[in-house]
Amino acid sequence: MTLSDCLTVTNTLRTTTIVQVITESPSVKTYLFIDKQCAKAKPGQFLMLWIPGIDEIPLSILNATEDGLISVSVKAVGDATRHLSSMEAGATIGIRGPFGNSFTQNHGNVLLIGGGTGTAPLLFLAKTLSNKAKKLSFIVGAKTKNELLFVEQLNKICPEKTLITTTDDGTYGLQCLVTEPLNDLLEREKFDAIYTCGPEVMVKKIFELTQKHNLPLEASLERLMRCGIGLCGSCVIGKYRVCKDGPVFNNMQLNEIKDELGISKLGFDGSRIPI
Repeated sequence: MTLSDCLTVTNTLRTTTIVQVITESPSVKTYLFIDKQCAKAKPGQFLMLWIPGIDEIPLSILNATEDGLISVSVKAVGDATRHLSSMEAGATIGIRGPFGNSFTQNHGNVLLIGGGTGTAPLLFLAKTLSNKAKKLSFIVGAKTKNELLFVEQLNKICPEKTLITTTDDGTYGLQCLVTEPLNDLLEREKFDAIYTCGPEVMVKKIFELTQKHNLPLEASLERLMRCGIGLCGSCVIGKYRVCKDGPVFNNMQLNEIKDELGISKLGFDGSRIPI
C-alpha cells in the first residue's frame, strides 16, 4: 500500500457504534467504540468524530488497543458536543483518522502537565511510558474537584508523590493554577522531557517556564479544525497548520509562534479573535 493509499484509508469516513459511555465529571464523558484504523494511533494523535446530522469535531485519542477499542473524552461546551453528550451506547457515529503527529517518547525522567480534557492524550502517553520511563511525574489541574479528570487512573500509574493535583478553588489538592507548582519543581529537579496539553494560555505559561530553565517541551495544541488534513486553514497558527504539522509542537516550533500562542486564534468566519 502506497503512502497515498494509507492517507486515503485514514481519511475515509467509517461508521461505527458507541459501545460504552462513561461519565467522568458533570460536563465530561468518555466514549468507547471499535475502529480498526485508529487502533494504530499513537499518543498525541487525534481523530474526527462525525455526529450524524449535526457536525464533525476533532478529539484527542484517550486510548487505543490492538483489538480496535478506541476511547475519547468530550466536554459538552457547544451544540455538537452537547448533542454527543445525549447519545448512548448503540448510537451510530462516524470516524476519520488517526491524524497528526504524536509525542516523541522519552524513557528518562519525564513530566506531564494536563489541564481539563487536555489530560486525555497525556494519560494515553503516561500509560505507554509507565513501564519504560525511568521516572514519571504528572501535574493535573481543574477549576474544582468534580472537574478533575482521571485522578484515580493517574494514581495507579504514577508512583507515590509524583502526582500533583491542583484546583482553582482548593477543593482538591493544591489551591492554585496548574502552572504554579511547576516553577518550584523545575528549580529542584532535572527532566529529560516535559509534555503538556490543555488551554492555550496554560501552554504558553509552561512554554515560558521551560524556556527559562532550558528544558525540552512538547505541547499538543487545540485549535478549531474542520478538515483534519491541512486543507481548510481554520487551525493555522503562524506558519503551521495544527492538524497537519501538529498537533504536537516542540520548543523550536513554539518559539516561532510565541506571538500568537495563547493570545489569538481564528474564528469560524476566519477572523482573528483573542483567546
